[in-house]
Parts: sequence; C-alpha cells; structure tokens
Amino acid sequence: MEHGFEQPCLDSEQAESHVSSGFENVGCFCEAEASAENGNGEHMHEEENFECEGDHEHSTGAEDSRACVSADAMFNDDDGESAVQSDDPSLGNRASPTRSNSSSQRRRSFGGTGSNKVITPPAIVRTAKPSISHKLGSAPANKHVTPCSLDPNHSHHHRSPPVPISVYRNFLKSSSPAALARRNQGDESLSPSSTSTPQKRRHSLGALASSLSSSIDTPPGRRGSVDGKGFDASKLIKSTSHRTETRRASISGPIVSKTLSELTVSSSHKVVSRGKSSLPSPKGSSSRPATPDSAKRGNPSTVSRAASKPASPRTPTGTLSSPRGRTSPSNGTTALPAGRKKVTPIFTQNTKNISTSLDSPGNKQSPTYTSSTIRRPSSPLSAERPASSGSRRKSLTSETRDPRFLALPTVDVKAGDDLRLDLRGHKIRSLDCNLVNLTPKMEFVYLRDNKLTNLAGIEILRRVKVLDLSFNEFKGPGFESLANCKALQQLYLAGNQITSLSGLPQFPNLEFLSVAQNKLKSLAMVQQPRLQVLAASKNKISTFKGFPHLPMLEHLRLEENPISEMEHVEAAAILLCGPTLKKFNDKDLPPDEQELARMYPAHTALCIRDGWEFCDVQESFESSMKFLNAQWADRIPPGYAIEQALIEQPSEEDPCSCHFTFTKQNPELDDTGMSFHYQWFIGGRTPSDFSPIEGATEEAYWPKHEDVGQCLKVECTPVIGATEYPPVFAVSFPVLPGSGYPKVMSLRVDGELKEGSTIHGHAEIAWCGGTPSKGIVSWLRRYENRSPVVIAGAEDLDYQLSVDDVGANLLLMYTPATQEGTKGEPHFATTGLVCAAPPSVSNVLISGDIEEGCIIKGSGMYFGGQEGSSRFEWLREDVESGEFKVVARGTLEYTLTQEDVGLRMMFVYTPVNLEGVHGDPASAISGKVIHAPPKVTQLTIVGDIREGNKVAISAIVSGGVESASRVQWFKTSIPDESLGDANLEAISTAKISKAFRIPLGAVGFYLAAKYTPVGSDGESGKSMLIFSDVPVEMLPPSLSFVSVTGDFVEGELLTASYGYVGGHEGSSQYSWFLHKNEIDPGTPLPESAGLLQYHIGLGAVGKLISFKCVPVRDDGVVGEAGTCFGHEIIRPGLPKLLSLKILGDPIEGENLMIERTYWGGIEGPSRIQWFRANQDGTQLEIRGATENTYTCQAEDLDGFLVVSYEPLRSDGARGQLVVSEPIGPVLASSPCCVSLTLLGEAIEGQTLAFVADYKGGEKGVCTHEWFRSDTDGSETFLSSEDSISLMLEDVGCRIKLVYTPVRKDGVTGVPQIVFSDTIIDADPVGLSLLIPECSQDIEVIPQSSYFGGIEGDSDFTWFRVNNTLQGFDLPSDAVILRNFKTYIPTLKDVGKYLALRWIPTRDDGKEGRPCYACSSTKVAAAPPSVSNVRIKEISPGTYIGEGIYYGGFEGKSQIRWYRQSDNGSRTLISGASAKSYTITNDDYTFALVFGYIPVREDGVSGEQVTSDPTDKILPEIPRIQKLVLTGKSVEGEILTALEVIPKSEKQEHVWDKYKKEVNYQWSRSTAPAIADMFEPLHAQHGCSYRARTEDIGHYIHCECIVTDLFDRTSVPATVVSAVIAPGMPKVTKLEIQGQGYHTNTYTLHGLYSGGKEGQSTIQWFRAMAGSPDLIPIAGEVGRTYDANVDDVGYRLVAVYTPIREDGVEGAPASSSTEPIAVDPEIAKEVKQKIELGVVKFEALRDRDRSPLKGSQQQGLGNLEKRVLDVNRKRVKVVKPGSKTSFPSTEIRGTYAPPFHMEVFRNDQHRFKIVVDSDNEVDLMVQNRHLRDVIVLVIRGLAQRFNSTPLNLLLKM
Repeated sequence: MEHGFEQPCLDSEQAESHVSSGFENVGCFCEAEASAENGNGEHMHEEENFECEGDHEHSTGAEDSRACVSADAMFNDDDGESAVQSDDPSLGNRASPTRSNSSSQRRRSFGGTGSNKVITPPAIVRTAKPSISHKLGSAPANKHVTPCSLDPNHSHHHRSPPVPISVYRNFLKSSSPAALARRNQGDESLSPSSTSTPQKRRHSLGALASSLSSSIDTPPGRRGSVDGKGFDASKLIKSTSHRTETRRASISGPIVSKTLSELTVSSSHKVVSRGKSSLPSPKGSSSRPATPDSAKRGNPSTVSRAASKPASPRTPTGTLSSPRGRTSPSNGTTALPAGRKKVTPIFTQNTKNISTSLDSPGNKQSPTYTSSTIRRPSSPLSAERPASSGSRRKSLTSETRDPRFLALPTVDVKAGDDLRLDLRGHKIRSLDCNLVNLTPKMEFVYLRDNKLTNLAGIEILRRVKVLDLSFNEFKGPGFESLANCKALQQLYLAGNQITSLSGLPQFPNLEFLSVAQNKLKSLAMVQQPRLQVLAASKNKISTFKGFPHLPMLEHLRLEENPISEMEHVEAAAILLCGPTLKKFNDKDLPPDEQELARMYPAHTALCIRDGWEFCDVQESFESSMKFLNAQWADRIPPGYAIEQALIEQPSEEDPCSCHFTFTKQNPELDDTGMSFHYQWFIGGRTPSDFSPIEGATEEAYWPKHEDVGQCLKVECTPVIGATEYPPVFAVSFPVLPGSGYPKVMSLRVDGELKEGSTIHGHAEIAWCGGTPSKGIVSWLRRYENRSPVVIAGAEDLDYQLSVDDVGANLLLMYTPATQEGTKGEPHFATTGLVCAAPPSVSNVLISGDIEEGCIIKGSGMYFGGQEGSSRFEWLREDVESGEFKVVARGTLEYTLTQEDVGLRMMFVYTPVNLEGVHGDPASAISGKVIHAPPKVTQLTIVGDIREGNKVAISAIVSGGVESASRVQWFKTSIPDESLGDANLEAISTAKISKAFRIPLGAVGFYLAAKYTPVGSDGESGKSMLIFSDVPVEMLPPSLSFVSVTGDFVEGELLTASYGYVGGHEGSSQYSWFLHKNEIDPGTPLPESAGLLQYHIGLGAVGKLISFKCVPVRDDGVVGEAGTCFGHEIIRPGLPKLLSLKILGDPIEGENLMIERTYWGGIEGPSRIQWFRANQDGTQLEIRGATENTYTCQAEDLDGFLVVSYEPLRSDGARGQLVVSEPIGPVLASSPCCVSLTLLGEAIEGQTLAFVADYKGGEKGVCTHEWFRSDTDGSETFLSSEDSISLMLEDVGCRIKLVYTPVRKDGVTGVPQIVFSDTIIDADPVGLSLLIPECSQDIEVIPQSSYFGGIEGDSDFTWFRVNNTLQGFDLPSDAVILRNFKTYIPTLKDVGKYLALRWIPTRDDGKEGRPCYACSSTKVAAAPPSVSNVRIKEISPGTYIGEGIYYGGFEGKSQIRWYRQSDNGSRTLISGASAKSYTITNDDYTFALVFGYIPVREDGVSGEQVTSDPTDKILPEIPRIQKLVLTGKSVEGEILTALEVIPKSEKQEHVWDKYKKEVNYQWSRSTAPAIADMFEPLHAQHGCSYRARTEDIGHYIHCECIVTDLFDRTSVPATVVSAVIAPGMPKVTKLEIQGQGYHTNTYTLHGLYSGGKEGQSTIQWFRAMAGSPDLIPIAGEVGRTYDANVDDVGYRLVAVYTPIREDGVEGAPASSSTEPIAVDPEIAKEVKQKIELGVVKFEALRDRDRSPLKGSQQQGLGNLEKRVLDVNRKRVKVVKPGSKTSFPSTEIRGTYAPPFHMEVFRNDQHRFKIVVDSDNEVDLMVQNRHLRDVIVLVIRGLAQRFNSTPLNLLLKM
C-alpha cells in the first residue's frame, strides 16, 4: 500500500465530508488549472493555456487526489507567508505544515509496497498577510502536524474532510517557500522537545482542534482498532516531531500526522473511538444529553468516543464536537469570552443533517453518526441562534487549547459515491450523455475542464453544496437551471465566457462565488445574502453599476479589471459592501480609504449602484445631488429642483430630522401651498433592504435601541394643492449607539392658573440609550422684575398653587436623568400669571382660657390671595335677649373683664383681600366666662442689677384684693422659664418683703424672682417667674493693699501679696521694677513679669525694688494699678567661688588656663598662685606664676600642676580660699627634624635623593614623600622611595620632599619640607618618524616620537620624490611641497612618493639632529564626487542646476530632476536630463530637486548628490485691487470692508481655487482728526466693525490681507473712513443692584453711549406697588441710595437722563426694584413684639436740641433717659422717676391721624413721634437696628389707620 503525505490543500472528498458534517463556514474550493498525466504516472501542471489566478490549487491523477484551496489562499504577501484574518480577533497566527517549492518534492510516497508516485503541481497558493489578531499577539504560533490519510490495506489516497475557510487559511500560511526555508533552518519551536511552550490552534468555528478530535485524543494507553490491529495514538503524535526533516527528503517508514480530520479508512474498514457522546441522545438511547452539569463532571473534552464495535462499511462511525462549544481540557466546562453566559455546547443551523443511528449492530448505548443519515439534534437553544458568521467564529481561551497537537472535526469516511460526482477533464459537452449520471442526492459535483455550453439537467441537484463548473464554455446568461440548487454553498464559474450575471438566481446558502477569467463588464446580479467571498479577477468590469447587496461579503477580488484603475476604488468598495468587507484585491483595507469612505454622503452607495460616476469626496455631495435630480426629474414638481436631501446623523433614542430643500427654478412660481408627507424605513448595515416603519410619518424619527447599526431611509412626497407627486428619498448613516445623556425635547405645563388649583407638567424625553428614570423636577416662582426663587418641596410634576404664587409666573425646571445616574441639560417651561381665588375663611375658632382677666384670641384660615384689611368683631351674649352685641372691633384678641363673667363670647371673621373684595363672614362662640383666681400681671424687677445693690419687685395682682403675697429670689445662668426649677438656685427664702440686696455669689448670673399672689381670702394664685434682663454686674476691680516681704540681699527671694475686690478676679498683671532712687521711674524686670516672687540678682545690688499689680476682673475689666516699694536698698552677698578648673594639655611648652565662676557682688583683684606637685605629694610654689595662664616648663615634666584662688570683692571683702584639682603629669614634646638636604641635579632624566637629621627621642621608622610642585601651586604625589627619577612632566616644576620624623614609641613629629631647584629640559632628540598611506586631498598626519623637554615649533619639510629614499639623503629631483607637520596631497602628487624631514626643536628654540621618512606607497587618486549641488532660478519659471565636480577629470556626468511632495517622496521627471529646467503645470505644489551623478574621465561613477529642494512651486499670489468701506461713520454704526478683485482671469482663478482666508485688522488714528498714524484695535479681525465712543473724532483704518492655501499673503490693502461722529446720547442696560431690604445700599448701573458723557442727571423716586405715581426723594441724585425704613413697601425708581458733553440731552431711562422688604432679622423681632401687643423701649432725649443748632454743635452731654411705652391703642413717652421726682408722661396719644413717625436720613439714631401739631418728641436710640424696630412696631400697631397692613409690609 502507499501512505500519501498530503499537501495542506485538501481534496474534494474532504470538502464533501465537511459540508455534510454541518459546519457552515466550509471553504474547500478549487479552480484547478489544466493538468495531464505523463507516461510515468506523474502529474505535470499545464501553464501554457492560462495563468492561474491564485485563488485555487488543483491536482488530478490516477487516484483522483485533488487539492483544495481556501479563499484566503488568494491573498498574497511579499514574503510568501501569512496568516488569515478572521472575524474573531482571538484567532491568531496559525502556522500550518510546510510545502516544498520543488516540483519533484510536491508529493511523496513513504513506505509500503506501492510504486505509484504522486507529484503535486508547483505551489501556486498565495497566502494572506498576517491578521490583526496576529499582530496583536493574541494567539501564539501553533504546533502543527501534517494532514494525511492512513489505511494499511488501501492503495489509493483517502480524502480528508473539508474544513472551514478560516481554518484552512492558516494551513496555507505555512506552505510558502519562505516559511519552509525558515523551518528548514531550525525552527525548534515545532518540535515536542523544544523548550518553548507548545502553541495551540483553533478552527474557524472558534473551537480548538484538540476539542474536535476523537481518536487522537485517546490517551496513550488506549488504542483504537484499524483492521484488527492495535494502533497507538501516542505514536501518531510523536511522529510529528520529525516533520521538518520529512519535508526535505524522502524518508522510509510511515510518517503519520493529523490536523484537518480524524483518521479515515476505506469503506471496508472501521475506525472506532472510545468515550461518551457529547451530542444529545435520541429517543430510546441510553445516552443522556450533555448538559452543563454533566459537562462539569470531569470530561476532558466534549469530543465523543464510541465503543469499539464493528460497523457497516457504508455507515462509518465518527463523532463531532459542537462548533460553538468552548471547552476546557481540564474540566470540560464551556469557556466563553468575558461578559457572556455559559451555555451547553450546541450546533449551528447546519447541523440539521446530523442524526443518531440506532441501526448500528454495536452497543445501543454508543450511538454512531453517519454522513448520510444525520439529523439535526433537538436542542431548544439551537433554534434560537441565527446562523451568522459572527456566531460561527468564536474564540477560545488559552486554557482550552491542547498543547500536543492540532486537529479539525472528525468525519469517519469520505462521502459516498451517491453523494458526489467527479467528471473533471472528460470533455463533456452535455449533461444528457451516458457519462453523466446526476441524482437528487448528490452534494458534491465537479464538472470543471469540460466543454459544457449550457446547464440543462443541472436542476436535479437540489441538495448540491459544492458545484464546480470552471473552465467550460458557458456564455450565459442561462442560469435558470441553478434555481433549484438552494443548498449550494460554493459555486465555481471561473474560466468561462460569461458576459453577465443578471440571470444568476439567489442562493440562500452561497458563501463562495468565483467568476474570474470571464467577460463580465459589471457585477450586476441578485442579492446573495450569505456570500462571503467574491472572486471576479481578470474580467472587463469597468463600473459598479448594479452591484448587488452582499451583506456578509468579506473578500472581494477585482484584479486586472478596468475598474481597478479607478481612483479610490477601495473606498467605493467599502461603501458598497459595508463594514463586513475585510480585504480588497488580496490586501487589507487601507485605513485612509476607510476614513475616506466615511466622508462620503450616506446615499453614495445607492448612487454608485445606479451608475453615478465616483468622484472626489469634496465634490461628492453636489455631484450626487445632481445625479439624483436627474433621476428624479419626473418626480419633482415642475419648475423645482432639490438642493439637498439628507438625514441628520441618527443616534439611539435621539430624534433625527430629515431635510428636503426644494428650490424654485422659476421665481414666479407660487410655493405657498407646498406640503410634504413622510414615511420612514429601516434597512441593514448598508443602505439596502429597507422596510417601512409603522407610524413613522413625521419629519423627525426617534431611532430605537434595535435600530442601532442600521441605516434609515425616509421618503418625502411633495404635495402642491391637490396634486401629490412621486416621493423622493434620503438615507442616513448607520444609527449610532446613544450617548447615554438624555435630552428634553418638549416641556409644557397644563392646568388652571388659579390659587388652589393643581397644574401638571409634561416632559417629552429623548433617553439617547440610557435607561428611563424619573427626572429631577423643580418649581420656581418669579415675580415681575425679580429673579426666580426655588419653591421648597415642590419636586413633582404636579403642583398645587398657593397664595405665594398669586401675581407671579411659575417656572418648571426639568432635568432628565437615567437609572445609570447620567443627567441631561435642564429645560424650563413658564406659565402665565397666577390669579387669586375669591376671599374666604374657614376653621374659625376662639383660643385661650375663658376666664376673667385672660386674653382670648380669634383665628381663622384665610384663603383667596393676599389678605387685606379683614374685619374682626367680638360680641358678648345679652342675658335678657340672648342676642350677641358688639363689644370690640378690629382686633384678633380680647381681654375678658368682670362684665363678661357668666356670659358667652362670639368672634366674627369677615375676609377681605387686598383689592377690598369681601367674602362671607364666619364666626365661633366660646363657653361661658368663669371667675378667675388671684393672678399676677406686669411683673417687673426694679433697681440696678449690680453686685451689692438693692432691687425690688413690682407686680399687679388681679382676681380680688391682694394680701400677704410671697417673693423668693433665685439665680440662674439661663433665663428660660421652660427649664423649670432645676435651672434655678435659691439665694433667699420666700418672704413677704419685695426688696432684696444682690450678694456676690449672684455675680454673672441672672436674677429670678418667683411671685406667688395671695388674696384676702387666703387663696393662692399661680406663681409667676420673672428674670432680670441682664446678668448681675460686678463692682469695678480694685486693690485693698499691696506689700513685698523678704530679705533685700543678693540671692534672696522676695514675695509680693495684694488684696483684690470687685467680682471674680481674672488674670491680674504683675510687674517688678528696679529704681536707682525713689524718684527714678524704674526699669522693668522682664524675667519676673507675671510672677509674685523675685530672685534678687547681681543687677539689683545697690538699687531699690518695687512691685506693681494691675487688677483684672474675669470679664477683662481692668482696675487701677497698685505699687509697693521695698523698704531698703539691695545689698550685695559675700564673695565666693562657685567653681575652679584648669584647662589645657599638660605638655612641655603648652599653655594652661584657669576657668572659674565668681559670685558675691562685683569682683575685685582676687589672688592667684600656681603650684607644682611632685609624685611624692609635695607641692612647691612656682615663683611669678600668679596669672590666669601658665606655660609648662621642663622642670614640670612628670609632675602635676595645681592653682589656688582667693576671691576678693570690689569693696575689699574677702572670700574663702579655693584650690583646684591637680592636672598632669606633664609630658615631653614631639620628635622633629633638625635639617633636611636634597642630593642630585635638577635636570630631566637625573635622579634626586636626600639626607635628614632627626631629633626628639629614639628614632623610629620615619616617613618621606615626593611631590611635584607646579608653578600654579598645585601638587602631585610622585613616590615614597628613597630616590626619584626626573621625567618630562617635571620640567618647569620643583620637586617637594616631605619628611615626617617618628619616635620609636610611635609618636610622630612635625613634618619637614624641602624643595628642589626648578627642573630644566634635556637636549631635544627625535626618536621615530613614520608616514602613513597617502591619498589625494586626504590630509597626511605623520607619526613622530620626541624626547627632550617640551617640543616647540619643530621644522617639518615635505618633498615629492619619484622613488623611495635610500638612507637619509634626499634625491636631487626632490620637490619641496610644504613646511608644516601635515600635508594634503594634490592632483600633482598622485603617482609620486612623499618624503618628510623633521628637525626636532625644543620650546626654547634649541634644535636636535634632523630625521627623515618616506611614504611606503605612491599617492592614490580620489574617487569622483560632487559638492555644493544647488538650484538657481535664472528667470521666472526657469531653473538651472549647479555642482562642483571633484575626483580627477570629469567625464559624462548624469543629470536628473525630481519632483518632491510635502511628505518627502520624490518622483523622477521623465526627459529632464539637462542642467536647465522649465516649470510645467505638473510641478505646482511640488518642490524641485536637482540630482548630479559625477562620472570620472575613466568612467568611474560616484554617488548621486541631490540639491536641497526648492521652495514649493506655487501659482500667483492673490491680490486686492482696492478696499472700500460701507456704512456710516457714526458711533454705534457698523462699517464693513469689501474687497475689489482685479479683473483678470488669472486672479479670478487664483481667488477661486487657492484662496484660504481673508484677514482684517482695524485700527484707530492715534490723534483726533489726523490720519497719519494708526494704532491697531485688539480682537478686531472681522470684516465688520462697530464704531465705539472712543473712536469719536478719529479716523478708522482697515487693513486687509489675503492668504492662499500655501500660507502666502498678499500685499495689504487699506482704506480709511471719515471722522467718526458722535451718536445720540442714550443709556442701556440700566438696572438697580441691591438685596431688596430696607437696610441695604442700592446702586444704579447702566451703559452710556453717544459721545462723551456730560452732566447726566439722576433722580430717585418711591412708588407704591401697582401705582404709576412717583414720589421724588429729596436730595437723592447720586448713583447710590441708602434705603431706610420709610422705603418699606415702596418700589425704588431711578430716572437717568443722559446728557452729552456738549449739552445734547437723550431720552431718559428708568429702572425700578421690587417693593422694599423689611430686613428678615428685624421683621422677625417686629412680629414678636407686635404679637405681644404691649412693649416698652428705652430711649434718650436731648433737652437742649434746637433746630437752630448744627449737628456739630449739638453734643451728647444733655441726654436724658426716656421709656417709650406702646400698646395696641396708644403710645406714651415717660420720663422715669428719680430720688427727687416721680415718673412723668411727656407725651401720650392714639394712632389716629395726624399721628405719624419721622426718621432722619442724616442721623440713623434719631426719630420723631408726632401725635399732633402740639405734641411731638424727638428721641434717640443706640443704633439704627433698634430705631427701625421701634418705628415698625409703632407703625404696625397703628396699622388700622394705615392703608398698608404690617404683615404685607413685612413680606415686601
């Protein structure tokens, strides 16, 4: 038998098996070349008939072994190796078995007895470029095995099953010669023994080859059965390690490998696998479906293994793994990409042919699957997944790859003869002949290389999947017979004479179509919904008109067609095919073409299909619209043209609008009656397959989430009158995913705008891809001329109107927000003014105790706008009649009296609004009034609340006659009655006495008095508690005494003491002072500040001392200071020495010093004496040693030294003698060198030595060091030897010797230093001289060696000689060339020798003996070159190239001219070979480059040298003939600059084609009325300018410069205006700024224009709300205004009259504020006091104030205290009583007119109460706040006489 080593191209039977296995992406297809069998049985390739396109490979022979080529085999790469680009980015670079490039090695036979050799044709497979995923490194290079078939008892080759297209691409990758060469050079990574990690590979469905294998996955210990013989699968794997060597030579023995299929055998033998099936078991089988749970229980893969049982020859067994399954070898679980759910592995829709065979004679628990009886498994998930390329190409994680080998899905045997027909090359002319036997069951039919002219009879092939009709004689278009071939997946029609594909029917499953090498002029045909590869090379296609809609096309081949020459043909293909297109003409789509395609209009693809000529993108919209207008000529209303038809870029859930612009060609047409009807459609990813959208008939459409990625289309039907014209259309780009940011499309408010009604907000939201959620709602209230205010708590779309909304507009602010938290832009909707409801009142009731003396209060709930002066009445029941009679009016409160006891009270509430409209009254009746027990009212504390003062309590007791009432006093820190008795601390017992003296313990606390009323009958009433207004004040701090105790002697401690009175003491201040005498003010002692004690120091001796205390209370109040002097002067202390110590080293010759500390006054001449202490303990006085220092003598050696010290004070007092501790013993001095002498001459090359004389004890090992001392002072260490040799570096320097004496005991002495004389030079000598090789114009530098000092200007002389030197004599013909060390040979030196004479010379001029040298070779010539290559412009449009030649005599040098683009690329200009060149039109936008190739006379050429590129060759610069201005030269008017273009065709062309921008600069003349100089106006660069105020009287100058596309600028054009005249004075944007309260300052702001402003006038007014009357405010004519309490309730109005400098007056302008409101803090306080009804204020009155006195004359010296007592009925000013007078009332009156109050604008403390013309009082308070409170309280209590209620004033 023969084991065939098959090439990577699979045969046709493999295609059959894979197609029948249910894999969709099967791509084994062939377009074989003609081949014939020679006499030796070898198959040779016929290449003389046609050139194989490269999209197929074929081989025919005795055993019908054919090669299949994948679609991607057509895609070439320059290096011959590639990887296929897949939809799945995780599919990496998949290497495949290599293939030989030699025809003798194309197919080999290995082992066996068969002698038939099969040789494949030459490798013509072209592979694709590496995929993107390979470039990203997502999948490593894989480990491969070679495909073959194995059958020990079969002599012909068995075909492996076909594989998916994307898998087979990877096998083709490694079949190139380059890949084979790399592997032959030692690609160790493919060997199992390689140290690199084995790589894994996937098939096109996303699963690993290992997971699709059945028998190869068998463990090494388990064997399958092949013809009854054991077969070890592990050996199959191991055999792959030698595949590299098997590709190079014929090897004996079987080489078995497997990648594309399971092991296959003939129909008479079986290959059975072991294991459990991963497919769902059919009914009746004991095998269970492979659920996810079962998949997790340890199956190593999802591959099924059947039991080893014999099977029928026609029903071979095998297994399939799920093409979608992603399994892990470790646990069998499904591995999916991140973010996807795990599902049970299932099959795609093409598994419909798979079924379970129950007729197998084997075990019923092991079902078998055959290619003829397979049915689709019943999986609920398989029906839910559509069959798409995206679902078929899934990636696996790296964990699921088997590192050992790679294999594809297993198919047991080839397709049976009843399923396939192969009649290739039989010269068949008709399908009706006896040779052709077509049956309906056939799935694989190969009829290539015949002579068929029609397809009659082909309609019987209803199940055919692969149909090869290539290289016949079809002319078309008779394709009707193919209409029945609905299952067709691959159709080959290459090599025929087809002229049109219009008759080709639609194939729902067609994936590959080859129509190459025909006579097609276009690709017009019906839609092929699943076509992935379309090969149409080598036709006559020149247009894309009629190009079909191919929604899944990935590869398009159009080489060698006229259309391939079209510019940007790739972009056109992208537009037609859409985003699925991956490659065009065997190349990846260029990114720039993809970007260009996105720039074309959305309807471009439709226009191309209709025959529109593809043009530049900048002209595409206009051109395509003209094309559509021509198509729609009969659709458009007569006289109209469509200017634009487009759709805005659609986005998810964001409305997009269409725009159709109809322009009138005839201006007389009436288009007022034109309307439009719309209908929207949804299409695919490209503008095709549109279907109408139900209900989408508006101008705008909201794309839904399911529309994302699809194109939209809208049809617009124009209607004029009753005539409805045919529709026109526009298409969009694909719908983009939403931004996620919602938008509000519309917002409105519905409902009645009446108080109490509920209004409803409605928002229309575009969610833009976000999840709908509740938006953020806010309601705002806005009054006229006021800013909106947010309404608290109004956060729903429904809102109920309240009284606060009356007279205001409401604003609904809606901010859309998604569930993801993304917020959109807020939108607003405004309502009209809210009106008030009719006034009414409800819930009227009487509150309070119905008891004599109590105050009862009536209340009700008012409704109906702002409440006005509602009417209140109190009525008392009449005992006799039972009726109620009025007892009080106009007040809400009523105090019950004795008359009311036993009767009922009625409260009547009549509502009245601000407009005076009355509502229906409502009433409430109380119970009967009862008698009251004793009760305290008007409880007050009388007296000054100060420490030690006496206070009393005053009260009025009602409810009978008061008797022995009791009072108890307390203190508290918090005057709050609600805290109860726990907050009170009793400071007295309950007493009848009402007076009390404040104790010290109450200081800082509030006083509280509890008053318990007791009637005459002994009945006690309710106790009442009152608190003092202020805490108890303290007395001023003071001192009762100050004293200082202690001894007044230096070193003693003085102590101060004092007595403090006046509350609680705080941080009193202490200070100590020193005084020279009793009248001296003294000097403070800072170190004792703040201390009560002072330690007497030396500085205090002889002085007096004092202590000063400043009493400070704990609240910071400072009292009068007290001072106490010491009773005597400070005396000094006794002299004494606190410490004594000797400092210094006790060494012979060293100095010792005394360190001491003296105390006791000022030191006098203390006595010092030094002593020497011997070792025996005796001490000897050292004569004369009586100073603080002492020098150690020789006599002191080995002894100790001490010193005695007797302290003396300056006044002669003596202290105790003190002796120091001894110091020592005294040591000897260090060793030293007495003399040091150098030996030797100081000459270069000599040696120096030295002689040293030592002294200082026994000599030890002394050290010495040699240094070189330079003239600049720097030193260099040389040696530590006994002698030193002098070098060249030492010349001019001195040698330094440092000698260090060392004693034997190691003590080192002071180093001794000696210097030599300056080192001088030796005689000059030349040691060597050498000349290197010499070449023309290359500098020759001789190599020389010199000795003898520093070399000076040595003499070098060069000679030219004919021969080399003999000895040291120069020949007579020697020519002197140069006197310099270096020499550059010239042309004359070429071919000669060079000689050099050198006379060495020292730097001082001394010369040595001369030296000679000669070059070893003759001087060589230089290669030809050129320099200074440049271009000159000799005339406009004419250039000349120049260059300087070098290198012998110039021959015929070559000249070239180039064009250079902006990116640096150069293009040779054909025919330009002269040094001069004239510009042509092709040179514009390019630079010129001149190229010069030097050629020597002998023909030797040098390298080309190019010049620098010229400037870009550009056309003429645009010019401006003149510049004119339009508009008036008046302030505020707009001046516009217009350019006048020269009337020449060239300039018009330049302006039309090359103009980039026009820049303007406006300037103003520097001086008025002078147009000589101008200054530029910043930021004024537009064509228009508005004259401003500062321009008045000046000229305005405009300069215009034009810039072309090449950034060149024209000559500036200028124009000057007339003098700018002033405009009429006016003021705009006038507004009053302020916070709206009566305590604020208001400022008037406005913009004046109209010349220079003169004395404009301002006047401030007051105006009532709703009234047009203005009340002028006297004296207020400035820009600012300080509001006061008189402005409350009024609007402030400012009138601004603009006046120009020359007196011209403009129209007045005004601005007003909202009604002035009371400051909130003051309003709160006023409300509280008004609710009390009774309040008192303290004020001051100046009795001497006279209206005749000025404010400067009137001081505060005559102020008297007054009490202002007000209640609801009257006002009273009381002068308090004193010790000599009783309280008196100065003024008293009611609030009836003419009562009023006046305030003073120039004094914020004063106010005047006017009761009538005779009764008025002028009062003062502490601050403005208090004044405003008093005025507002009184005005509020007097509101019944005021037209404006106080509650309204406080709200304003």
